[in-house]
Amino acid sequence: MKKRVILWFRRDLRLADNPALHAALAGDFDSIVPVFIHAPDELGDEAPGGAQSVWQHFSLAALDASLQGLGSRLVIRHGPTIAALDTLIEESGARAVYWNRLYDPHTIARDRQVKRHLEDRGLETASFKALLLHEPWTVSTRQNTPYKVFTPFWKAIRDEPAGNPLPAPSRLPEVWSRLGSVALSELGLLPDIRWDERIRETWTPGEDGAHARLEAFVSKTLPEYRDSRERPARHGTSYLSAHLHFGEIGPRQVVHRVEEWLHEHGREADRTHAETFLSEIGWREFAHHVLFHFPNTPSEPLDERFKHFPWANDDEALQAWQDGRTGIPMVDAGMRELWATGYMHNRLRMTVASFLTKNLRIAWQHGERWFWDTLVDADLANNTLGWQWAAGCGADAAPFFRIFNPARQGERFDADGAYVRRWVPELAELPNKHIHEPWAAPERILDDAGVALGETYPKPIVDLKASRKEALEAFDRIKNG
Repeated sequence: MKKRVILWFRRDLRLADNPALHAALAGDFDSIVPVFIHAPDELGDEAPGGAQSVWQHFSLAALDASLQGLGSRLVIRHGPTIAALDTLIEESGARAVYWNRLYDPHTIARDRQVKRHLEDRGLETASFKALLLHEPWTVSTRQNTPYKVFTPFWKAIRDEPAGNPLPAPSRLPEVWSRLGSVALSELGLLPDIRWDERIRETWTPGEDGAHARLEAFVSKTLPEYRDSRERPARHGTSYLSAHLHFGEIGPRQVVHRVEEWLHEHGREADRTHAETFLSEIGWREFAHHVLFHFPNTPSEPLDERFKHFPWANDDEALQAWQDGRTGIPMVDAGMRELWATGYMHNRLRMTVASFLTKNLRIAWQHGERWFWDTLVDADLANNTLGWQWAAGCGADAAPFFRIFNPARQGERFDADGAYVRRWVPELAELPNKHIHEPWAAPERILDDAGVALGETYPKPIVDLKASRKEALEAFDRIKNG
């Protein structure tokens, strides 16, 4: 009798450096059944948002194409997960189920239930590390407690060897033809109203796209990364975050390639750029570490004093922020980039988050949910840590008195106004001196540029200086609570 194993794909949509696939190939199996089970209801609020769903559709298509190129194919089924696995086990005669681990709270709970059910049925189960370099429970302080500050966390893991990535297989066993599959289009991942065309033009989901992006980064961007990463008008970052989120490439592969590049060059200046980038991989690890140990943080502040913070209820201001119509050019540019491409430069993520939580004093959870639905790289761990950092209530949080002035951010990181001119074209004719503070420009300058505040471009919805003062006063009322 043939011995079959089900390979359960989730957010590990790659063939190279896939530990579960590698173990399945090394095992005593005659056949491997690759399966993806669509069960968003099981993830609650952690189900993929709109932009993520678009990416997931094309990533699954790319994975299926890669599998078919090796003689296999992807079997797609609707959830619930346990019912789908039970049916597939009966149809295929599989005696084992392998998968790679995930660390989000709903997923952990679901996977434990799945594992118990399968083992009660007498099946072999095995799970593997693929999403992270270091699993959250393997790193702790000297007091055996979770880290809450990034720098000591990074020092603890930086010199731990990542190991060499596993190779992709050259051939896979054929999947039994009688095993049916749901058509990818039936999952409903693409929107009925095609708002996603700009996203599709901007990105190439899938394993091949991930490696192309990595190679472009290493060859063109990494040699000047430390400086270029702060300039939103440049292609100065890796753009790997969505590929990493969906597991189209693993962190071990990224680290290995960067260290290869560093070995080839070896200059101290190159090491500075490489270390700066690798610390961003470390921040991703830290985010998962914090989420695992503090699973309530997607909805609750880690700093409990902020449960009593006097957040404002201002739907009109929240809508203006979401639409990129706040009258603050750097904020509006970031929000419009997000809506158009499913992405926002990290400098802008910090800027718009500070503006929402401190100048508008709107609770960070509203921003987190908007990012969750609009970012192609929305990751529960990164999203939660980033928003709590900006609001001043999370792990390694920015002090609450650190309030980003978006006009000063623009002057510093978009001095020639190129980023604002791209995403806020109604201000394109303003001179550099005034493009980040059009409300302070003389009427003659505004007229010459064709800008009529309140008509062609909004007046600021809040006074930056006054709102900063009000935010600090609000924090003073809770900081000793």
